[in-house]
Amino acid sequence: MSTHKYAGPIWSLFRIVVGLLFTLNGTVTVFGVLGAAGKHAAPLGQWPGWWAGLIQLVCGLFVLAGLFTTPAAIVASGSMAYAYLTVHQPQALLPTQNGGASAALYCWAFLAIAVLGAGPWSLDAAFRRDARTKDLVTSS
Repeated sequence: MSTHKYAGPIWSLFRIVVGLLFTLNGTVTVFGVLGAAGKHAAPLGQWPGWWAGLIQLVCGLFVLAGLFTTPAAIVASGSMAYAYLTVHQPQALLPTQNGGASAALYCWAFLAIAVLGAGPWSLDAAFRRDARTKDLVTSS
């Protein structure tokens, strides 16, 4: 990551916003709340809609909190790649033609989060700091 003094906090904010938006999408799909008027929950267990919503909800919460960020982001990225390739791409080649821009953006955003990590404002970073502090205390 860049050595710019704001790089860590801005990256953390990026992860938080992406996680929040993904969580909101999952909330709409799983529970039918916080969405546009007339948007209802997918039927419980229905493939692939309800399961995609569950992935969005769970992985979105993990990424939002910065907890188990890399595995959650990998699953989220893969689910969006799957959505793009199976739902959107067969309709037309380009995201501007097939309605898949958000799936493509989520896929790449989560891939970046998986590769670069959660950033300093995350539970993952807090647990690493806590573990390092315990190691210092026990080794003294």
